[in-house]
Amino acid sequence: MAALDLFGRRWSLRILWELRGGPLGFRPLQQQCDDMSSSVMRQRLTELLDAHVVHQLPDSRYELTPLGRDACLALGPLAQWSERWAAMVDPQPAHRNRERPADGTGT
Repeated sequence: MAALDLFGRRWSLRILWELRGGPLGFRPLQQQCDDMSSSVMRQRLTELLDAHVVHQLPDSRYELTPLGRDACLALGPLAQWSERWAAMVDPQPAHRNRERPADGTGT
């Protein structure tokens, strides 16, 4: 239940997701997370640091710990399921199926 509580907090999973590719500094991570507020970012990072899921490198960037990488692996099937679910709910999302006018103007 503690893990569900931690990962159920807004932005926690997004931070893990963005760090799966490697270390990021505060600002780049914030930008990857759709420019979430600095205060929320600090709070979530503190929680993830305290949970030993993320650690801070000497150069101040953040990266997943082995536990954090394990969490990403464990969440992999959920990500796969969510892709299948999204395809069923909206088989042609607007961002993938934008129709352009015949004149090619895009407007």
